[in-house]
Amino acid sequence: DGIRDFCLSRGLGDVYKRQVKKASTIFKVPEKLILSVIKAESNFNPNAVSPKGAMGLMQLMPQTAQSLGVTNAFDPVQNIMAGTKYLSNLIQNLQSIPLALAAYNAGLGNVKKFDGIPPFKETVQYIQKVISYYEKA
Repeated sequence: DGIRDFCLSRGLGDVYKRQVKKASTIFKVPEKLILSVIKAESNFNPNAVSPKGAMGLMQLMPQTAQSLGVTNAFDPVQNIMAGTKYLSNLIQNLQSIPLALAAYNAGLGNVKKFDGIPPFKETVQYIQKVISYYEKA
């Protein structure tokens, strides 16, 4: 299927695919969207660390990871489940995938402050990148 091909073409095994499928079912977020966020955030590197300190596949900030009960942000299972839960909460709260992606990247506070997508080049490019991956998946 498309998701399997998407995973395999990016070096992901069945373990990640199963975890993404499980997270998708539990948190009602499309598998393709989860995979697209992972691709944009870490390029599927479970050990990725950003200059700002975000960690793992879905690049969870330490305080976000802690608030979601993550004990090891580099554990793909914990990271995918927590990142998807966080993304799901943002989608429910903002009622918009682009706004949820903006909040995932720039923080919910910035989306509320600017009453929409913040005018940050990085955030605008991030949304475009995730949507582009989603459309290709």
